[in-house]
This record gives sequence, C-alpha cells and structure tokens, in this order.
Amino acid sequence: MALIVQKYGGTSVAGANRIKNVARRIIKKREAGHQVVVVVSAMGDTTDDLIKKAYRINEFPDKRELDVLLSTGEVVSSTLLAMALHGMGYPAISLSGAQAGIKTDAAYSRARITSIEPTRITRELEKGNIVIVAGFQGVTEDLDITTLGRGGSDTTAVALAAILKAEACERYTDVDGIYTADPRLLPEAKRLSEIGYEEMLEMVTYGFKAIHPRAVELGEFYGVPIIVASSFKEKPGTLIHKEVSMEIRNKVRGIAHDLDVAKITVVGVPDHPGIAAQIFVPLAEAGISIDTIVQNASVKNITDLTFTIEKSQLNVAMAVVEPIARSIGAEKCVGDLNWGKVSIIGTGMQNAPGYAARMFDTLSKENINIQLITTSEIRITCIIEEARVKDAVRALHHAFELDKEA
Repeated sequence: MALIVQKYGGTSVAGANRIKNVARRIIKKREAGHQVVVVVSAMGDTTDDLIKKAYRINEFPDKRELDVLLSTGEVVSSTLLAMALHGMGYPAISLSGAQAGIKTDAAYSRARITSIEPTRITRELEKGNIVIVAGFQGVTEDLDITTLGRGGSDTTAVALAAILKAEACERYTDVDGIYTADPRLLPEAKRLSEIGYEEMLEMVTYGFKAIHPRAVELGEFYGVPIIVASSFKEKPGTLIHKEVSMEIRNKVRGIAHDLDVAKITVVGVPDHPGIAAQIFVPLAEAGISIDTIVQNASVKNITDLTFTIEKSQLNVAMAVVEPIARSIGAEKCVGDLNWGKVSIIGTGMQNAPGYAARMFDTLSKENINIQLITTSEIRITCIIEEARVKDAVRALHHAFELDKEA
C-alpha cells in the first residue's frame, strides 16, 4: 500500500461544499489502495482576516501571540475536513503541527522546520486513519507555536512526504498545472506535463505562484516527486521531478513575469571598498530582500548603484537608504514603483547559444526598453516598464514557439 501526501490550498477548502469535494477526492485516493496524509491551508482569506483583526487590537502585535492566532486557521480547516470524512463513513483524525511532530526554530512568522518526528502520524496510519495535518505551523523546543510564513503549507506537505518516504506529494489548488506562461495573462499558454526541479524553482522564484520555492527546494533535496493539479478539475496536472528529456523538447520551458517590482537608484556613489556593504547590510538587517543589483562602471571614482525590491518594501527601504546615501556623500537616492520583470527559463539554454540575443531582439522589435538584466545558467531576466510586461510575455512566448509545444 503506497503512501501519498496531498496538500489542499485555501481556495480548495473555502467553504463547506469545497471541503466536502476535497473529502471525496481523498476517499477516491484511499479507495485506490493508498494510505493518505493530507495537509491543508486555512480556508479562503482566513489568514488575512486574522492579521487584520490582530492589528485592529494592537498596532504592534507580539510575534509569538500572532503566530498562535494565525495557526488556528489551519486547525479549523483540518478539523472540518476530518468531520467531512467521518460523515462519509471514513476514519480520519486531524493533527496540529505540534501533534504531527513538526519541530521548528523560534523565528516567529518565518520559522524553518528543524526536524519531524512522525511517530503519531505513523501510528494513526497503522490504525487505518486518514491523517489530516494543519499546514503552515510547527512548535519550538519550548512548545511555542510558530508559523512558517507564506506558502508554509506547501513546505509542510513536501517535508512530510520526505520524512514519510511517500510515493509523491500531490499539491491541489485552483490551477490545473504549470503553464508555459501565466494563463490568466496569456490564455494561449500550454500546460506542461512535466518539469525539472531546477526549472521549477526559477519559475516560482521569478513570478509563478503555483507552489512555494521552499517546497520545491525540499522536493529536489529529498527527491520527492511533486504533482501540481486542480482540486476542481479532473486533469493530470504537472509532475515536478528530477529529470526531463532536454533533447526532445523546446530548450525554453516557460516565460515567467512579476509585477511586484520597485527600483531604487543611489546616484553619484563614491566608488571605493566597503560602500556596497554600507548600503546593503542595513537593508538586510531591516528584513528587506534584494533582487537584482547593478553597479555602473566607475567614472572618476563615482558610480550609480541600482537594485530592485518588492513594491511593499519601497518606503521602508528608502527610509534606510536615504540617510546612508547622505552619509557616504552620494548625490541622491531615487525610488520608483512602476516596474516589472519578465524571464525566459529552461535548462536547455545553458548549452546552447543565442537565447539572450533572441530575447533582446524580440523586446526591441516591440519597442520595449530594458532597464536591468540579470541571469543564471538557466534564466535570463529583464526589468522593464510595468505597463509593457504583458506585451513582453506575449512576444517572447511566440518568439520561442511555446504556443506550439509544451
């Protein structure tokens, strides 16, 4: 009897009818002869609603108490799903993260899993129960409840699949797989039947929201096959696994985009050792994540330094950088919200020339100006005007013939 870990997102359990639909899907897997462990997110917008309530009570809520509050959303989902299964005549038990043996560090709101002791889960499976685990949470050595941050339920599911040596982790959501581009932006995008971990990690890091990057990293490290599929449609979804055949398919696998891009330029920076550290160390200490960084060539020991961040962090970042810019003698600091990024991604690119040239030529023909460029072995990303991102995605999807094969 193979063990399967299933994960259902917030939209999949957003209401009684949807929870019953999920229960029927679980039963179908159970009837096929599998042991089933299920990880659930909070219902619909529950987490956002709880955050709003906390901030109405206290403008600066204690981080420990906030994690205790937010963890209740997944507990509600897991207990309701267990009740639905009971009502359909199937044995099930709900477990909190702590009861499931998930241990974390004490970094509230962004905890990392340190270990999992699956004794209770294994015992319940041996009893014949379907095990429902509240995602997104764990417990410290001091038994304090923590949450894993956005996308934490994905991480919970893949981590459990790894420790339980599951056959696969099935991630069910409101999309029916991974596409060559976001189908909401580009309806002609094609669903991929499979994709490698490395490509998937680049795609979710640079705009795809189908699964959290931490979950993909865990899947790759432990060799857990991950299936991304819809909880509303009977379609096979996309398999994320170790290897796909590069030589028989398009070397560009997808076009990712992200509209959540702000740009900061520190103009007229004195160019000498230690300046970059003076700017970026305080930003890191403020919890601001930096994406693309470009430093212009120095002229008379003066340069411009440009970097990108999430739009929501622009005001905080400017508050950190502006006094630093003044203290180091920079000319000025300029922040701008109106940016986006578009990326071409594929492992086949690393051994074949011409992909950067074709990308730049395609954007040029669309009269799209490139502000910044960043690359990895399997990705090329351009920072462009936010208003032109949709045009760029469409043009690149056609230029690399992704509308013809997937």
